[in-house]
Amino acid sequence: MKAIVIGFGSIGMRHARLLDKLGCKVAVVSSRIIEWDCHYFSLTEALQIEEPDYVIVANRTSEHYKTLHELSRNGFKGTVLVEKPLFDQENEVPPNDFQNLYVGYNLRFHPGIKKLKSYLENEKILSFHVYTGQYLPQWRPQIDYRTAYSSRKEDGGGVLRDLSHELDYVNWLLGGWERLTALGGQFSSLEINSDDIFSILLQTKKCPVVTININYMDRLAKRFVIVNTENNTIKLDMINNEIVVNDEKETFEVPRDFTYIEQHTAVLNGNMQDLCSLDEAIEVMGMIKAVEEANLEQRWIRK
Repeated sequence: MKAIVIGFGSIGMRHARLLDKLGCKVAVVSSRIIEWDCHYFSLTEALQIEEPDYVIVANRTSEHYKTLHELSRNGFKGTVLVEKPLFDQENEVPPNDFQNLYVGYNLRFHPGIKKLKSYLENEKILSFHVYTGQYLPQWRPQIDYRTAYSSRKEDGGGVLRDLSHELDYVNWLLGGWERLTALGGQFSSLEINSDDIFSILLQTKKCPVVTININYMDRLAKRFVIVNTENNTIKLDMINNEIVVNDEKETFEVPRDFTYIEQHTAVLNGNMQDLCSLDEAIEVMGMIKAVEEANLEQRWIRK
C-alpha cells in the first residue's frame, strides 16, 4: 500500500509514523524542509511519482478544500482521509472520483466510546452530558501555543473545531441533532483570536437533553461523558480510561496511538462500520455553523 501524508505538523508526523509502522510506503508532502526519507514539496509531483492508493490530508483546516480540489484536479481515484474537521467553514466537497472519503474522527475507535455505544443500543436515553477541556499551552508543549493553528481563527482553529470530536460522537451515538442553542467565544487571557470556550444545549433524535461543554482552559485535562438512561447511570472517563455503570467499574488500556492505528487499519481493510463518512462529517460542519449562529443571534437553531 502506498500512502501520501499532506502536511507534517504534529498530526501529519503521527499519521506518517503510524502508516510506516503498519507497513505502508509513506511519502510526505510539505512546504518545509523535514526529516522524512520520501519528501515532496509539490502534491502534483508526489501523486505522479508515487501513484498512491491512500492520501491523508493533515495540513491546516483552512487548506483542506484547496487540497481536495488539487487531488481531484490530478485525477486521484484512491481513498482519502481528511483530518477533522472536514473544512473550516461549511462548504461543498469538490467534484471527484475518489474511491472513498472519510474524516478523521478517531475517537469513534476509543474502547470507551465503543463500550458506551453498545450499552446505549437498547436503552431509553434521558440525558447525555459531555465535558472536555485542556489548557491550550499544554496541548503541544514543544511549541509556542501562540504559533499553532489552534490559536488562529483564520487557519480554522478554535475549540469548537479542535474538539469537534465531541460533536461527532454525540451525533453518532444519539442519531443526529435536531435543535440547539449555544454560548461561547474567546473569553480567556490566552493570546489567541479563536474561540476558547463553548457550551451547547441540544436535542437529538435519541435524547431530549444533551449538553456539550468544551474549553481550552482546564489545567487538569478532562474528557468525560455522563449518561442517564431509564435503567442506568453511566460515566465514561477517557482520561483515566474507565467506564462506570451504576456502581460497577471497568477499566481499559488505551495506548497513545491506539485510536489512530485502529482508524487506519479500518481504512486499509475496508471496514467502514466505525469510520466517519463524508455525509456524517458534513453533518458536523452543519452543526458547527448552527452553534455559531445560535451564539451570535442568541436563539435556538433547528436543523
